[in-house]
Amino acid sequence: MARHGFELATVIQRYGAAFVAQCNPNVYQLNVLNSLQLCRTAPLGGHKDKCDNTSCGHEQYSYNSCGNRHCPKCQLARQVLWAEDRMRDSLCVKHFHIVFTVPDELNPVCLSDSASFYESLFACAKETLTSFGYSHYGVETGAICVLHTWGQNLSLHPHLHCIVPAVGLTPMGGLKTIGNEGKYLYPVRQLSVVYRTKLLEALKCNLKKKNRLTEFQSIIDHCYAKPWVVYCEPSLGNARQVVNYLGQYTHRVALTNTRIKNIDSNGVTFSYKDYANDSNQKLMTLTGVEFLRRFCMHILPKRFVKIRYFGILTSAYRKQVESLKSKPDIVQLTETRQQRIVRLTDFDSCRCPKCKTGNMQVIETLPPIRSPDNVFYTRTSNLNL
Repeated sequence: MARHGFELATVIQRYGAAFVAQCNPNVYQLNVLNSLQLCRTAPLGGHKDKCDNTSCGHEQYSYNSCGNRHCPKCQLARQVLWAEDRMRDSLCVKHFHIVFTVPDELNPVCLSDSASFYESLFACAKETLTSFGYSHYGVETGAICVLHTWGQNLSLHPHLHCIVPAVGLTPMGGLKTIGNEGKYLYPVRQLSVVYRTKLLEALKCNLKKKNRLTEFQSIIDHCYAKPWVVYCEPSLGNARQVVNYLGQYTHRVALTNTRIKNIDSNGVTFSYKDYANDSNQKLMTLTGVEFLRRFCMHILPKRFVKIRYFGILTSAYRKQVESLKSKPDIVQLTETRQQRIVRLTDFDSCRCPKCKTGNMQVIETLPPIRSPDNVFYTRTSNLNL
């Protein structure tokens, strides 16, 4: 499984065994890392292709993708398809971008049970925005919320990106514009206080159920006493701009292959933006084990939904907001998935890379290779992964 350039898969292949021995990741994390390591390699199977241009006849092997949502190789197609689907049902109004962050002191609570922590993030953001919609404008609002868990240096930094349309539904069923000329939606200090109270109460309730509140009580108390940061940016433009903007966030992974600059015996060197220094690009080097430890903090719980909709953006309100739906010039509803990807990315993976005119046709199917040599970890053989 030779690698070309610097890839996350190479880091896993080189340092995975040491990471497992030192950090004891859970079985699900091992599954994810193994999928990322094998992505587009012979063990996953694939096919042999041949160019249908008789004057060319170029042949090559293509291997299957892992399809894992944490894989930096498997997100582009999902992102562009998701963005176009959202374009079809977006509202033709201005939208505000709100970011809910939490203090770093809560990271131990998050790591102790990330699933319930992230569920609380979503629930409390929804409750906060819903209550402010009624208290400030007397309407039912909505939002698209996207979870991010990382900072530029792979540190744990859970936060929610929320896109809120500048319109709401009144109790009488009418539509009402909200926001002050697209520059102001809600007072961020009030948002911060309400969100802080709701989230900390939810976390206390979760910890109490698990008999772990005493363990984290001092952290909770400390976070009550400090101000939290909530950003509310001026409104974005039309629906297309909103979707394009949000598409940057929806299918990101903690670190892309392009940011990995070197992998050697000293560890992994990658680029990051230093937001404390005018967002200048800098390099950071971590040991291979520490790099994988940080990356695994951002492996979401199994089946966890990281993009969520609420309020008037859900299907329950489809008829009430139909008049605000955009009508983009997208009519290719009968396209195949591959045809859509080609149109949206301007890249055809079936086009012959040699003659650029023929199409690659499958002439042989390669089955997956099921062998214990395909996994990097050294735990007992009964893991059945």
